[in-house]
Amino acid sequence: MTKPEINLLLREAELDDLPSLLSIEQRCFSYDRLSRRSFRHHLQNDHSILFVAEDKRGEKSGTIIGYGLCLLNRGTRLARLYSLAVLPEARGLALGKQLLETLEQSARDQGRLFMRLEVAKNNLNAIALYEATGYRVFGEYIDYYEDHGDAARMQKTICQAPWREQTRSAIWYQQTTEFTCGPAALMMAMSSLNPAVKCSQALELDLWRESTTVFMTSGLGGTHPFGLAAAAKRRGFESEVMVNTEQPLFVDGVRKENKKEIIRMVHHQFLEQCKSDDIDVRYNDITQVQVEKWLTENYAVVMLISTYRLYGKKAPHWVMVTGIDKNCLYVHDPDVDEKLQRPLDCQHVPIAREDFDKMSTFGSSRLRCAIAIRLPD
Repeated sequence: MTKPEINLLLREAELDDLPSLLSIEQRCFSYDRLSRRSFRHHLQNDHSILFVAEDKRGEKSGTIIGYGLCLLNRGTRLARLYSLAVLPEARGLALGKQLLETLEQSARDQGRLFMRLEVAKNNLNAIALYEATGYRVFGEYIDYYEDHGDAARMQKTICQAPWREQTRSAIWYQQTTEFTCGPAALMMAMSSLNPAVKCSQALELDLWRESTTVFMTSGLGGTHPFGLAAAAKRRGFESEVMVNTEQPLFVDGVRKENKKEIIRMVHHQFLEQCKSDDIDVRYNDITQVQVEKWLTENYAVVMLISTYRLYGKKAPHWVMVTGIDKNCLYVHDPDVDEKLQRPLDCQHVPIAREDFDKMSTFGSSRLRCAIAIRLPD
């Protein structure tokens, strides 16, 4: 059989392509379809890359026969293939591969190092395409799709290959409240060292009660590094804290003087608790060399970052460091922005070293702090 002549134009999608995109979505997928509103959002969003394949053959010229969509995770070096679709009559033209390569190049041009995706485990043709283009399975989701099908999780390095010099295997846990990122990150760290520690909401809330600062900018308080370190010590872990200031932490996060005074009091109570528990508190700036040293010495590391570069909001946020190489630090982020992310986007997130250096300071005082824990010898 003679292969059809290929005469295609791959270009960035435009608002005028919306009817064609919706038609492709209806014909290619029976469930988990993108809506008109979703397509319009991605067409107008700087963190989305949407390409279409336009058929330029004879009478079909101008017909949209496929599309590819990927998302750029803000503040990270990660891109995510969100959807790839080709009309049935256009298959056999290697169009899926061309769209995928175009998305990878565009993501690479915008500084991304990795592309991730999820694909139905029974979609053998798609898995074969991804494997042939360099993607490798690194996990799975059970009961992921609307039809209760399972998904394979795949990843490809689309820029230079990373050196995973220091890594820590860790399960990922999603915080269940807006104010428990610290407990969620600490639970992941403790579980990575001792699998008997099970991440749960009950433990998450226990840890929060033991380490809360009481007040923050709005709502309930977040968690204090000294309090988290003491909570880990109570559960059998060796703990140490490094912070770049001896001043009470998070005082600038509230305006009323009575709240400031309570935060100061809580700070000093936690400090006394650390002294009583023989927890090493060091007042030094935290370098990436120090983080790598901790990982080399089999510590699990939890660090404070500012969410501004991730979500555009200035708030303190705790993450667990899962690895470091010459390009990036990798983190488990317990917070999922449901509008923009899925859990896959928050696991072993690659953040360029220079970006992480800026991200790991908070507030006008440029607070930098970390907790390192390990099992006793």
